[in-house]
Amino acid sequence: MKKLFTNYLATFKGLSKEVWWLSLITLINRAGTMVIPFLSLYLKEGLNFTFSDVGLIMVFFGLGSVAGSRLGGYLTDKIGYYKVMQVSLFLTGVLFVLLQYVTTLFGFCASIFVLMTVADTFRPAMFVALSSYSKPENKTRSVTLIRLAINLGFSAGPAVGGLIISTLGYQGLFWVDGVTCVLATILLVNVLHPKKARILDEIKNENPASVYSDKLFWIFFVAMALFGVVFLQYFSTIPLYYRDVHHLSEIEIGLLLGANGFIIFLLEMPLVTWLEDFKQNKITLMIIGGVLVTLSFIVLNMTGWIGILIVGMFFMTIGEMIMFPFSNAYAMERAKRGSQGQYMSWYSISFSLAHVFGHFSGMHLIDKIGFDNTWYIMFGLSLLSGLFLLMLRYKTKQVEKI
Repeated sequence: MKKLFTNYLATFKGLSKEVWWLSLITLINRAGTMVIPFLSLYLKEGLNFTFSDVGLIMVFFGLGSVAGSRLGGYLTDKIGYYKVMQVSLFLTGVLFVLLQYVTTLFGFCASIFVLMTVADTFRPAMFVALSSYSKPENKTRSVTLIRLAINLGFSAGPAVGGLIISTLGYQGLFWVDGVTCVLATILLVNVLHPKKARILDEIKNENPASVYSDKLFWIFFVAMALFGVVFLQYFSTIPLYYRDVHHLSEIEIGLLLGANGFIIFLLEMPLVTWLEDFKQNKITLMIIGGVLVTLSFIVLNMTGWIGILIVGMFFMTIGEMIMFPFSNAYAMERAKRGSQGQYMSWYSISFSLAHVFGHFSGMHLIDKIGFDNTWYIMFGLSLLSGLFLLMLRYKTKQVEKI
């Protein structure tokens, strides 16, 4: 047991202190974003919106994410990642608190668009900061550490969120979200000021290549957008499936979603380190991760046994642990060709577009054809994502031979 623990700790060695600070800031921020997993339930039960209304709001959620990711990439290249992260975190906190007072469909669509535009300027800036604070050989593990912080916060967030809903109601979540964003801003200002931070891998190209001419990146982009549509069902339709089909309470839903984050916290870094030791192609690993997420939906249609929810969550969790670190590292590698903010903003936009289409299509599908048929459609989209990744691997090998 002692050797196992020692080996586990060894997987974290060599990461810079700035990456650790950035991870802590992310942890505080993500622990507070407990509204997001419960948003579809809040809109349906708290505000009595229909499935179609919820889907429409999620479209504006995604559109705001697209706008924020694009704006964040532009501002990061123009004024630097530090200022973008600082302003984004603080304003997001204020907007989360104000969101609880919005009750109309039009008002919520507009408000969620503004909130996500401000919130998602943080993502491209954070990715560029992470790249700058990491040695080249540590980038995948640095991404993994950030994801550990996200998922530790996410594992605590839904569990605590379920308790808050049952005691204080949904409004309590908005206050917690807002306060934690402000706390993350205070920590950022005190520990990651540019004068204090070490830049370990700052890439400056005098003649940066445009992301728009990078054909391999756009194949990758389409694959990630399709994968994102499937994956994001766990934040919209899956919680409704847990409640409506298997009759789980908010606390039980929170615990099941929280288990995903807790497993990732325990196992992702050792898994990524182990996979890196095999020196497998990142694209191949992404394909494996996508297959596992695909299986997480198929098993739900195999039986009505409630334990299948745990099996499905297990497949999704392992697939996620493989897909996201290596896709993120792949994007950062491609970003060295040009303006990093531009590349990382489009990587973020691939998932923002998934928010636009994934939530709305998922809600519409379960309303019209039911949960089981929706999962079959998600299976098909996941296969299509895998085909694009296979194309990316083939095209990459062709380029390498030239």
